[in-house]
Amino acid sequence: MRADVVALKAFYASPLGMAAARQIARAIADLWPDLSGQTVVGIGYPPPLLDPIRETAGADRVLALMPAEQGAWAWPEGAPGATALMREGQLPLADRSADRILLLHALEDVAAVQPFLREIWRVLSDSGRLLAIAANRRGLWCRADTGPFGYGRPFSQGQLKATLQSAMFAVEQETHALYAPPSRRGLASADAVERFGRRWLGAFGGVVMIDASKSLYGAASTNGARKAARQSGLAGAAAESPSVKAERADGRAPPPGAPADDG
Repeated sequence: MRADVVALKAFYASPLGMAAARQIARAIADLWPDLSGQTVVGIGYPPPLLDPIRETAGADRVLALMPAEQGAWAWPEGAPGATALMREGQLPLADRSADRILLLHALEDVAAVQPFLREIWRVLSDSGRLLAIAANRRGLWCRADTGPFGYGRPFSQGQLKATLQSAMFAVEQETHALYAPPSRRGLASADAVERFGRRWLGAFGGVVMIDASKSLYGAASTNGARKAARQSGLAGAAAESPSVKAERADGRAPPPGAPADDG
């Protein structure tokens, strides 16, 4: 079940949602400290994380893509719109047009994960990076009804890593965020808890975050294998001698070892 855009907007407008966005945004700044001149695309419900990127990270263009099944809000407020509706398997972007892609509330709800990631691979530039943010199976936030991290299927760090690698992404950096409990009661100490958690609690954060690059080796290997197979087939056809061809024309059986007639 996917969270509705109205519920998402309401959560991130609440004190708990603003605290959650602040902690995740800090982790993003550590992973991607300089986005100068980059085209950054957020997919899912990314505005809470795109706002600080748009304001302070120096990105050239910042866009938000929201799934039609979820719905979308006009973003950013008070500025020309940079939001578009999308379908999971059809991103409205040209090949290699995005330098950085950020996923928030996206992977947990996608019906077909691998086709979705392959579409991201298509629109990402050859030197681009993907930052996948997903609810952590080992954390508290995926068990809470107080926010959108309880929707869909959570991932462990190992599961998310394997999912990205199987879609031809190479893992570059890994981290977690959201160590404070998903409760309004602890908001005053949320920043201190986050610092403590990032140092001592390791894989128990509310979200797992993996920064990955686009793997071109897999594409080259696949294309090379297909080319070799085609060349092998052509070589086999060319190996048939004129005498064998003549015997086929006469209706006689070809000699032993000659290529079989495919009809």
